Amino acid sequence: MVQRINITLKSETLELLERQVNKGERSQFIDQAIQHYIAQLHKETLRQQVKAGAIHRAKRDENLTQEWFALENETWQ
Repeated sequence: MVQRINITLKSETLELLERQVNKGERSQFIDQAIQHYIAQLHKETLRQQVKAGAIHRAKRDENLTQEWFALENETWQ
């Protein structure tokens, strides 16, 4: 479904748009630009979540290693 909306752009932004895209193709260009921008936001959010998870698991693994190392040292003494 397609809906018509009115938007306000800075003159500089409109000039950039007019230099890039023919007048009849602006809606499609803006639609694709928004889709791309939202996809990038989702990718960045996912990247940050993966990084936070990796840091959390690395800390957990380091703690487990230290615990096992301490137990192993006790066993060999």
